Amino acid sequence: MLYGMGTVFTFLTLLVGVTLVMSWLVNRLVPEEMAVISASAQVPLGSETIEPRIVNAIQAALDQHRS
Repeated sequence: MLYGMGTVFTFLTLLVGVTLVMSWLVNRLVPEEMAVISASAQVPLGSETIEPRIVNAIQAALDQHRS
């Protein structure tokens, strides 16, 4: 019984260690690029109008979900 528990413990410890090393390697070799968005490219919220048929479809789906 102790042999089996030791095997599982060893495997899980190695799994965590290998996962940490892989994560460290990926973060070191492939740096995350920051997305730069200019202020003029941003669309203010609420500037688009939603078609009434889409609003009706969403409302019908909500009503069906709630019933």
